[in-house]
Amino acid sequence: MYSNLFKGSFVALVTPFNNGVVDEKALAKLVRFHLDNGTHGIVPMGTTGESPTVSRQEHERVIEVVTAEVGKELPIIAGAGSNNPSEAIAYTKHAASVGVDAALHVMGYYNRPNQEGIYQHFKALDAAATIPLFAYNVAARAVIDILPETMARLASLPSVVGVKDASCDISRPVRERLLIDGDFCFLSGEDPTAVAYNAQGGQGCISVTANIAPTLCAQMQEACALHQYQEALNIQLKLMPLHRALFAEPSPAGVKYACSLLGLCEPTCRLPIVELSDVTKKTIKTEMQVLELI
Repeated sequence: MYSNLFKGSFVALVTPFNNGVVDEKALAKLVRFHLDNGTHGIVPMGTTGESPTVSRQEHERVIEVVTAEVGKELPIIAGAGSNNPSEAIAYTKHAASVGVDAALHVMGYYNRPNQEGIYQHFKALDAAATIPLFAYNVAARAVIDILPETMARLASLPSVVGVKDASCDISRPVRERLLIDGDFCFLSGEDPTAVAYNAQGGQGCISVTANIAPTLCAQMQEACALHQYQEALNIQLKLMPLHRALFAEPSPAGVKYACSLLGLCEPTCRLPIVELSDVTKKTIKTEMQVLELI
């Protein structure tokens, strides 16, 4: 059931700032850009949305603005993750109250729980949740890896319906499918391996690059869904230099600069993310011109 709703190209939406505060006008403009250009779903207030550096009031307001702008046109997976379970529960309850379709939970940064601690964290979330939950596995940033056996335990919790997998290990969807019974959503969280992940059983990608190339990212995912992997690969080959340029320096500085070139928002990130070097700016601009995005 959920695999029919949560599939395709979901954008890991950036959070626009202007003069140090959330730019709600630009945020609504970003959402409209995706509604008009083929994106299949919206993920506000994930880590690409700079969730670690916004206040609780700002976090909740971003979810509210996005939900109001999207309406029921696309599914929304709201970022609600925290290394504090009480905060994660509170964010999930707020997201549910404004009508999102699911909540995304990154796991464990700094706390570094063991696999049992990961399970107990999600068990607490599950007990309080009234909407579906996604586990975000991103060991490169969260320090810990949700192992396949643990993912299967999470999938046994009634509310946990899927994973955002940024492990860069394309064997994961196969290994996890062997352990998980029933419907479960496998979404990549890593643009460069998105096609390969789908070929191994994935159903889509929560994408950073989709912020600025929504149509191409959507077309690539649609080709995968039709098992037209050569077409998907052709698109991925075009996108790969842009993927690399956007992550040449700490994200989301690259993608927000790219958004600024499209006139969608200011390039500003909150500290400790700093302005891009001129070299990286030039590379991003060049790759966007090659793709005829600007």
